[in-house]
Amino acid sequence: MKKFIVSALIIAVFIAFSCKKDEESERFTLLTSISWFSDTLLANGVDASGPGQMLEKFKGEVIFNKDGSGTFGGYVGTWHFAYDETKVVLASDSLIMPLTTNIEELTKTSLKVTTSFPNFSDPENPTDIRMTFKPK
Repeated sequence: MKKFIVSALIIAVFIAFSCKKDEESERFTLLTSISWFSDTLLANGVDASGPGQMLEKFKGEVIFNKDGSGTFGGYVGTWHFAYDETKVVLASDSLIMPLTTNIEELTKTSLKVTTSFPNFSDPENPTDIRMTFKPK
């Protein structure tokens, strides 16, 4: 009888942990269930999506796949949440470093992220970036 209770307890704990891993948070579902398309790409409050500009390659479709891979405009790479899903980290071989963005808004109709990026010509004044996306 004692072995049965211990076995049942172990199975219950295993099932509880297995179910938690399978559950997707609301933010994960929102991010991965929508194909996003760039709306505004601003650097220090100015459009930076034109040819040769800083955010040009982020222009276009953005897809966050459930497996952590994705396309971010002209970039292909990986993504993951950080800090209790308040940030999204984008990594790509084409970026000089991973880009950690703050999620300002994530709904069915809007994705807005902000970040600061090093300004190599003026290290004391990083570039403030704001990117907004709409469902495709």
